[in-house]
Amino acid sequence: MSANIKLLHHHFHALYSFDTLRVRVRHTKIPACSTPMIYSQLSGICLSRSPIHPCCGCLIDLGGISRSLLVGKCVPDSLSPELSSNCSSESPQLLSNKEGSVITILRAANSFLPQVVIASTVLALIFPPSFKWFTNRYYAPALGFLMFAVGVNSSEKDFLEAFSRPTTILAGYVGQFVVKPLLGYLFGTISMTAFGLPTSLAAGIMLTSCVSGAQLSNYATFLTDPPMAPLSIVMTSLSTVTAVFVTPFLSLLLIGKKLPVDVRGMVSNIMQIVITPILTGLILNRFFPRICSAIRTFLPPLSVFVTALCVGAPLAINVVSVMSPHGLSVLLLVIAFHASAFISGFAFTGLVFHDSPDVKALQRTLSFETGMQSSLLALALANKFFLDPLVSIPPAISTVIMSLMGFSLVMLWAQRKETAVN
Repeated sequence: MSANIKLLHHHFHALYSFDTLRVRVRHTKIPACSTPMIYSQLSGICLSRSPIHPCCGCLIDLGGISRSLLVGKCVPDSLSPELSSNCSSESPQLLSNKEGSVITILRAANSFLPQVVIASTVLALIFPPSFKWFTNRYYAPALGFLMFAVGVNSSEKDFLEAFSRPTTILAGYVGQFVVKPLLGYLFGTISMTAFGLPTSLAAGIMLTSCVSGAQLSNYATFLTDPPMAPLSIVMTSLSTVTAVFVTPFLSLLLIGKKLPVDVRGMVSNIMQIVITPILTGLILNRFFPRICSAIRTFLPPLSVFVTALCVGAPLAINVVSVMSPHGLSVLLLVIAFHASAFISGFAFTGLVFHDSPDVKALQRTLSFETGMQSSLLALALANKFFLDPLVSIPPAISTVIMSLMGFSLVMLWAQRKETAVN
């Protein structure tokens, strides 16, 4: 062992009182400019790489030293300030890394949405008081918050994207406001004729089929086919904007003869719940990007929390009706309604775009757009404009069913794509 290494051995022994220190020199040369990092690494702080011998420029393998013992030691006073500052300057970097990991977790909160939906459903059925405080008056503000979150994470480019594939956008629009309302009318009629359910429940099924697309369809599309996510956002945004006029018209057309519908009030309500929050988010994103960057990190966990409340509260409030014989019949009808919508969107897209190179991805995307709709909006409208509480039961059940079925398809299709690649 050379004299220099012996001195280094003695220096470590004096500082940290190690009984043994095995130092092996590897013949790995590094540039001489790296040698200033020697003492900062050997001083006992931030030992991220093997230390370097000061004379020969070789890497030193500290086989007998536990790095966990070295980290956190104080820098000896004998070392020069500029050498010790190399380590102390890394403390803010460590804090930054920790902060970055927290931000990453917050932004990834949406990945827990399927589990949150299931947990909210189970908790609402087992212990209804946990959600009953979230009464009907909170539905509209909660939905407005979700729309605001969409606006903050969007831009005018997302809406202009519709012009790049107008035929596809039209197909999604037809599935949303033609195919699905027809299915809603079909199953609403079946509920009265075959199941003998009250007219109010049939009206709830029809109302659920008349609202715009769900923002969850964008997330489901992103999980399944990320390149299709912008297209999904454009289709959902278009259906949401035009729902101001289309939803009241369809509601009047399908259920106006059975129950009175306040079209003017519904238009005003949709403006407050959908249009204003989205425009606010877009304007904030366009003119105040720093504010958007600051709040965008916290929107995913808050959105998941609000979604959990909006899923659990309707079940908790209507748990008696849901668990009744009528509730079971409505559950089966809502499942059949959504299953038919998912299948129709998939099959319809396959027929229209069978020559498209990305037909499979388009089928999955339009299946989500057709099968998932803003049931929370239907629930808010039912609570506000219909006196009979039974009208709110189908959209309350739909809120859970369309989420569970949608994310089940996400897992199924993702697994098939992975199998096909392998």
